[in-house]
Amino acid sequence: MDIQNKKVLILGGWGLVGSAIARRIMAGKPKQVILTSLLKREAEDVCKELNKEFKTKNTFVPAWGNIFVRSEFKDTNREVYMNDPKKRALIINDIVNELDEKLLKSSTLYGMLAKHQPDIIIDCINTATAIAYQNIYKSYYDVLKAANSKERNFDKLKEESEKMICSSYVPQLIRHVQLLYNSMLRFKTKFYFKVGTSGTGGMGLNIPFTHSEEKPSRVLLSKSSVAGAQTLLLFLMARTPNGPVIKEIKPTASIAWKKIVYGEIKKKNKPVAIFDVDLKSADELKGTITGKAENEYKSKGTLKTVYIDTGENGIFSRGEFEAITTNGQMEFVTPEEIAENIYRELIGGNTGNDIISALDSSAMEPSYRAGFLQHSAVKRIKQLEKKNNTHSVAFEMLGPPRLSKLLYEAHLIKLIYGNFSSFINDSSKNCARKVMELIKKNSALRNEIVSIGVPILLLDGKKVLRGPDMKIPALAPGEVLKLDKNKVEKWTHDCWLDLRESNWKSWKTRLTNIIKDTEKNYDGSYSSRVTFDYNYWDNFQDINIGKIVGWIFINEEKGLRMKG
Repeated sequence: MDIQNKKVLILGGWGLVGSAIARRIMAGKPKQVILTSLLKREAEDVCKELNKEFKTKNTFVPAWGNIFVRSEFKDTNREVYMNDPKKRALIINDIVNELDEKLLKSSTLYGMLAKHQPDIIIDCINTATAIAYQNIYKSYYDVLKAANSKERNFDKLKEESEKMICSSYVPQLIRHVQLLYNSMLRFKTKFYFKVGTSGTGGMGLNIPFTHSEEKPSRVLLSKSSVAGAQTLLLFLMARTPNGPVIKEIKPTASIAWKKIVYGEIKKKNKPVAIFDVDLKSADELKGTITGKAENEYKSKGTLKTVYIDTGENGIFSRGEFEAITTNGQMEFVTPEEIAENIYRELIGGNTGNDIISALDSSAMEPSYRAGFLQHSAVKRIKQLEKKNNTHSVAFEMLGPPRLSKLLYEAHLIKLIYGNFSSFINDSSKNCARKVMELIKKNSALRNEIVSIGVPILLLDGKKVLRGPDMKIPALAPGEVLKLDKNKVEKWTHDCWLDLRESNWKSWKTRLTNIIKDTEKNYDGSYSSRVTFDYNYWDNFQDINIGKIVGWIFINEEKGLRMKG
């Protein structure tokens, strides 16, 4: 991709890798580089430094805030909204509810893209760490503790349960990817590059560097799990037509370094205090012991020494750095090497380090043999249908419910009209009447439809025929919903068989468009250029319900498979 005069958004631009990438891509002469960080101070500092370094005024622009929450919480400490019931309810809503326009526009990520509208996004945020280190295991224990408490405090149990929902890894990751994808589509982002992680710095389950006595810790493995899940979601995003180009690089080593200095040692942004501990204060090893001392300790100042700053991974002593980078341990890779690979991929080079391309090239695709055998399978099904005097339409097991709805509506057209032209040439009003008569007379067909959970909206649109179970999208078991016109229209579109005249008018347009598409692509030579030709459609003398719904999913639902 040509970077010149493009706007580049670097998520995590204050960090070690992000700032290295910002420097490297300047060779491509971007129009503007937006650098983000969690804190305003950090984002402004790195932009000030780089504008000075490259002798520019406004090429580097700061942006800040937590991109994983709604914009009103972007500068709020997590503990604040986690401990506020009303704010916590909003977080739960943002994570678990169906994505809609309101939810999309409330997100920090959407607001950031709306403001800057970048052509390129380079994501250097360690998403896996941000999500997995919320530590759902602690939340599990807090819920169990509240549930097993003798006090039976329902409010406490409710609070801890809600906090556990807020810490759930997969729903958070899925929502993040949904927001990212929809925001990029909305603002026409052309390229998304993720700097990912393996979670263990390239080491295996024997990694000695962990977060507890358990080796490796569950929290560390959660980080690897989230990182892997994100890669697969990006893999799917990359296979979605008309979206941005998606790439990911996964450094599998420690990343170092930013600077080597003498100074104050900080842990979680707080100086490490040095306490005056006398030998006389040693505790007897008896009774119980706790991690936090009850006695007061007198501070003698803070710890100061030489350290190496590895950016997001923290600061290391000489001993820690030497141990972790020993040949055969985690070792390390420099941020400049990562930046170089990203820049080469951005401008169209091939580094061999793009994880998405690697997955794409090694994943098994549909086979020639399976395509050949598909015809045999369909032929055998048709033979058995004829032999048993039945029709195999839909069972409502594959999903979505819209698939069953469309198949049965096409099936009704087939039963009444048999071919394309007979249906198209009849009036929509006449069609609605004939379908209604068929539903009245054919009790076996009617019972079959409603028994698999697909309701039938009757001709007047005021009554619905249903069985014991009725498909309503996103309805939880036992949930009761209030009826209104908009909901009924949505449910009818998504999964209810619709007998109204307007629906059959839509079907007439649909089948007419299939014929037009076929005619438009016909060149008289039956070349390999055309997939769905006259032969495929049996010259429109038959209504093949599966093929028609396949066409709908490709052309109306925009569900085309990119690789086959």
